[in-house]
Amino acid sequence: MKILVINPGSTSTKIAVYDMDKELFSKSIEHSKEELAPFKKISDQLEFRKETILKALKEAGFDLSEFACISARGGNIHPVPSGTYIVNEKMVQDMLSLKYGAHPSNLGAPIAYELARQYNIPAFIVDPVVVDEMEMVNKITGLKGILRQAKDHPLNQKAVSREVAKSLGKKYEECNFVVAHLGGGISVAAHRKGRIIDVNNALNGDGPFSPERAGDLPNVSVVEMCFSGNYTKEEILKMLAGNGGFVSHLGTNSLKEVLSRIEQGDEYAKLVYDAMVLQISKWIGIMAVVLKGEVDGVILTGGMAKSEKLVNDIKEYVKFIAPVYTVAGEFEMKALMEGALRVLKGEEEAKTYE
Repeated sequence: MKILVINPGSTSTKIAVYDMDKELFSKSIEHSKEELAPFKKISDQLEFRKETILKALKEAGFDLSEFACISARGGNIHPVPSGTYIVNEKMVQDMLSLKYGAHPSNLGAPIAYELARQYNIPAFIVDPVVVDEMEMVNKITGLKGILRQAKDHPLNQKAVSREVAKSLGKKYEECNFVVAHLGGGISVAAHRKGRIIDVNNALNGDGPFSPERAGDLPNVSVVEMCFSGNYTKEEILKMLAGNGGFVSHLGTNSLKEVLSRIEQGDEYAKLVYDAMVLQISKWIGIMAVVLKGEVDGVILTGGMAKSEKLVNDIKEYVKFIAPVYTVAGEFEMKALMEGALRVLKGEEEAKTYE
């Protein structure tokens, strides 16, 4: 029962082959700026990315006719509950039109759909970035017509939550967790009994600032920047998500480089780093309040959770809330496989995107 997993990123396409839950093959296909330069829109990269996947599979000796299904990372569609979804034509159209936002993950489902139709097998996405299980009280803001949105890391957050729950001898649906995904963007979420009831919009730069995101900002200052005449709309948006955080203050998105500067006595780098640690910790506290203090554990995950210093510095602020568990790295490929496998084994029914 072979499963092909596809995960497109900004400069790479990760693929993996599983036999049930056993990984047989994995590869990160890197795409240079020169290769991607001819494509004006993300959706224009579809055929190019698909061909690189087919080439890699052929070189590794795999025949897609032997696969049971394809599971791809889901991109920007309208908000949906968590779960495994069958890729259909409407989903593909919504992703390729960039109607709900542009991101390389928008290519996952369309690539899977084309390959699946060719080989007459099902294609799925699992817990896309737009999973929305937020309770309405957590969406309300101080301006009517503007609601908080959930765009974060549900695939990895739910995967690590299941692992920690299992280590506690429980099911994910029996636990309350605060999960902080620490990467180029940072999402901090309240998980209550298997649902993400509140989370910051990490994709657009809300929440704590991060290596690339500006985080929450003083409203009036942002408005003044917008109307100063010094910036275009696109430049402002890039400041919020892409050129914010470490990039804005220190000219790098590398935690490793920032920590190296601190070791060399760079006081401003230390100040910015300390501020990020504090903001992450504040948001963990916010989500603990959302759960009314009933927290089985605080989980730190994502690439930056590999930094022992960062993990320990956050722990100093939040260890009073609940035990802190570190599940460093990203587990998106495994989570995509597991979501498809649950459907294939009849443990979960695939949902339909409408």
